[in-house]
Amino acid sequence: MEQFIVSARKYRPATFKDVVGQQAITNTLENAIKNNHLAQALLFTGPRGVGKTTCARILAKKINQEADEQVDENEDYAFNIFELDAASNNSVDDIRNLIDQVRIAPQVGKYKVYIIDEVHMLSSAAFNAFLKTLEEPPKHAIFILATTEKHKIIPTILSRCQIFDFKRITVKDIREHLVDIAKQEGITAEEEALHIIAQKADGALRDALSTFDRVVSFCGDNLTRAAVTENLNVLDYDTYFEITDLLLENNIPQLLLHFNEILSRGFDGHHFIAGLASHFRDLMVCKNTATIPLLEVGEGTQKKYKDQAEKTSLSFLMQALDKANECDLKYRTSRNPRLLVELCLMQLASITFDGEKKKPLIS
Repeated sequence: MEQFIVSARKYRPATFKDVVGQQAITNTLENAIKNNHLAQALLFTGPRGVGKTTCARILAKKINQEADEQVDENEDYAFNIFELDAASNNSVDDIRNLIDQVRIAPQVGKYKVYIIDEVHMLSSAAFNAFLKTLEEPPKHAIFILATTEKHKIIPTILSRCQIFDFKRITVKDIREHLVDIAKQEGITAEEEALHIIAQKADGALRDALSTFDRVVSFCGDNLTRAAVTENLNVLDYDTYFEITDLLLENNIPQLLLHFNEILSRGFDGHHFIAGLASHFRDLMVCKNTATIPLLEVGEGTQKKYKDQAEKTSLSFLMQALDKANECDLKYRTSRNPRLLVELCLMQLASITFDGEKKKPLIS
């Protein structure tokens, strides 16, 4: 049986053009190499799974390719690229060994590139031992440091590096990348299904690809929204559309039964109320055509939001957001969280009902 390669490794970018969602950084690095304006110490920082180590590897290879006049496309300059995991090599002795290696000029190519991953894990003494070399490295040495926690790096190291802040990748960029991968893998996937995976990833492409692999194992060659929500155990949009309809109908008994069903499916009450608050926010976004781009959903779901937004008043949404947010804040400290959410739902269902009750009675 052929060994399975996870998508995060199989589709790891090999060039800057393949990197998803970091165009500003990749363009800057390409121009710096082209114009011979690249610093000798670079720091790549940002959340997990956004391409820091990938960009470091691409850059390390490209530096020598651009410097070599007789460039061979198949040459990867592996002997010139050194990767160090600072989590397991964080002592002064490890840095001393690194400094000894740095002094030796490369035998092939023009530069030796040192990629130090999770650099914030270096000990304080190791950081101090690294300072002088980082500030005045030999002409043939370039350091690329990568970290998820820039605040843990001492200021004297930061001041010696050119810093590149990697951003979280947008839901749209992740979804489009998943569409391309699904086509290459011969998988039929609904746009909404891939959108849910992209949202669940929270800006990390590696997480999105891992989730994609997991869902494909569950669904096979046909990814549907229903199958994805079942596998990922997420509350889909339809749940919140139904809840909002019941709120507008003032149907408290059915609301409580619906909430009980959600809990019986294993969902957390806190997750539910936070999602409901986000749903109200999305409905409010649909109230104005200028803010519709803030709604990060597929076209089919966007129409559903517009239709429901027409049924709700701005006054209702403002009060509903306030009450849902208050419930969200109180949830962790509540001794009876289920009752807290049920009470919130009753209050939400009473917003429009109270408005009717205040009308003068006809005798």
